[in-house]
Amino acid sequence: MVKAEGEAIAAGAEAQREETGAQPPRTLLPGATIGVLGGGQLGRMMALSGSAMGYRFVALDPAKDAPCGQVTPQITAAYNDRDAARELARRSDVITYEFENVDAGVAALLAEESYVPQGSALLYTTQHRLREKAAIEAAGVPVAPYRKVGSLAELEAAAADLGLPCVLKTATGGYDGKGQAVIRRPEELAAAFRQVAPGAQVPELVLEKFIAFQCEISVIAARSASGEVKSFPPAENIHVDNILHLSIVPARVPEEIQRRACELAERIVSGMKAVGLLAVEMFVTEDGELFVNELAPRPHNSGHYTMDACVTSQFEQHVRAICNLPLGDTKLLTPVVMVNVLGQHLDGAVQAACCANEEATRLGISPKLHIYGKTESKTGRKMGHINLLCKDTGDGLSWVEQTNLWRN
Repeated sequence: MVKAEGEAIAAGAEAQREETGAQPPRTLLPGATIGVLGGGQLGRMMALSGSAMGYRFVALDPAKDAPCGQVTPQITAAYNDRDAARELARRSDVITYEFENVDAGVAALLAEESYVPQGSALLYTTQHRLREKAAIEAAGVPVAPYRKVGSLAELEAAAADLGLPCVLKTATGGYDGKGQAVIRRPEELAAAFRQVAPGAQVPELVLEKFIAFQCEISVIAARSASGEVKSFPPAENIHVDNILHLSIVPARVPEEIQRRACELAERIVSGMKAVGLLAVEMFVTEDGELFVNELAPRPHNSGHYTMDACVTSQFEQHVRAICNLPLGDTKLLTPVVMVNVLGQHLDGAVQAACCANEEATRLGISPKLHIYGKTESKTGRKMGHINLLCKDTGDGLSWVEQTNLWRN
């Protein structure tokens, strides 16, 4: 990224932060109502955790039988329905969101009419990869070298500048590997460009230098409305077909790298003045360097292990942060392997986790099953997860291997 261009993007993000302005912190005690923009599984688990603390919840989601709506009252309407957003504001003492692709205009409206400690500026930054990378760099944290791309000619020039392999991504949207393509040879440039930008109107694209990483880790950091910051132990993440398959905690990297990863995540969440949770995904290279890959301003799939393995879960921590309570202890109580349950695994995973299992008994593993309540089970769709509490993460990995469910 050319320095002047990066500075301009950072300045734009800062101007947006100043324009939206942070709302003065309020302390909301149990009994208050938390409005959730989004009714998926993250909202569901947040509501279950917060309800145990004594908070009430109401969600806004377009699906009639959304996972969060099964456990809490729901306003059924489109995310960009401003009347529905105002109704959510009327019924809530504080509003949060459970996914980052929220209409930023609706988030700004809610911030005007209700208490939204996360604000809309964080969404503005994290919804766009160029703004996000500039904000990470502004916090003094390294990212992979990158270039802005708007045409095939610019892609060819950027690839020549950065060198191959590289990864081409859309600047907005995309998850679980969607909206991106890995380019390893010059002859793949045109096809990758057509894949990521298939229409006549080319969206903003980002070309990133491919980092030869040893593993990927993530840290869930939390910052309260009054500025208290804490982070959870790093998770080592393994993906299959661009979908998170396993999170292993403790991560199988030296303690010094784990410590630095937490420091970087806390530096980012503080620098961006985020409120609530911020998931920070990082690459670890062979020589121990850390490069931040992506951010998510919400609870994160790689933090689900905290529900059973930590003193405080990520969902309780998020509620504490947005309600300005003291943040909870993030200590890891037991080694854990979190394994996602996709549609094709659902029946077998329920059977393996809920019925007598000799292999789990032999290995001393306690499987904790969490099912999300989605109405339709599809191949590749996240339907739940299992936290495998174990004496050693190797035992949890052996259980996953022995069940044979995740080979399908």
